Amino acid sequence: MRKSLLLAAVIGTFAASNVAFAEEAAPAAAPESPHSFSYNLGLYSQYIFRGLTQTGEEPALQGGADYSHSSGFYAGVWGTNISWLEDANAYNNSSLEVDIYGGYAAEIGETGISYDVGLLQYLYPGDKGSGVKSANTTEIYGSLGYGWVSGKLSVVVSDGAFGLDNGDGTTYTELNADIPLPWYGLSVNAHIGYQDFSGKGNSDFDYTDWKIGLGKSWDNGVNVGGYYTATDTKGKSLWTDASGQHLAKDQFVFFVQKTF
Repeated sequence: MRKSLLLAAVIGTFAASNVAFAEEAAPAAAPESPHSFSYNLGLYSQYIFRGLTQTGEEPALQGGADYSHSSGFYAGVWGTNISWLEDANAYNNSSLEVDIYGGYAAEIGETGISYDVGLLQYLYPGDKGSGVKSANTTEIYGSLGYGWVSGKLSVVVSDGAFGLDNGDGTTYTELNADIPLPWYGLSVNAHIGYQDFSGKGNSDFDYTDWKIGLGKSWDNGVNVGGYYTATDTKGKSLWTDASGQHLAKDQFVFFVQKTF
């Protein structure tokens, strides 16, 4: 009996030492990478940009890729089909918009107030018509957010603003709200913005746009929704293209999008 107890003690000590050795020998967990990448792809009933249809009320396929660093720096690229430049007889072979951007986003201490500053380049490949100003536009932007409300100011720093000459200093000011509802993971999305063009004669194009919508998101990255958008440009022929279509009329948009 004593020998059995002694043998059991020896075996137990040996097993415990092996466990301790195994724990000591186990490799340390790899540190979490400060770099992250995400991708998105979406199908929209049409592409609306600041209240204006960019696809002649036709569907749009959109997608992009984003990089972010744990420090707050980020960069990305995004693209969509368009038709507005051809519809206006301003460009030939123009069916694409590509946006390249980068910036820094963080929170002010522990206030819950977030901020985001960056640079955005809009590119419109294609063949410009004779005497037509390039639609390529560069903006700097800054935003502040708290809870479900955020405000943003975008300022054009390129000479032209979406095809308007001497448009540097053009601004777009917007207020956005993403309000979660207590049912089924739904949220209400609301927006109002004011486009203020600079440059001689460009102020005739100034307008206000707004939208209200409903969306739902799932944990797998799928988002679906729709919204109603409108502007105060009724009766302004400046926003009518060569085909006679009013780009800023009241309209609905529906979409399905997924982030990977």
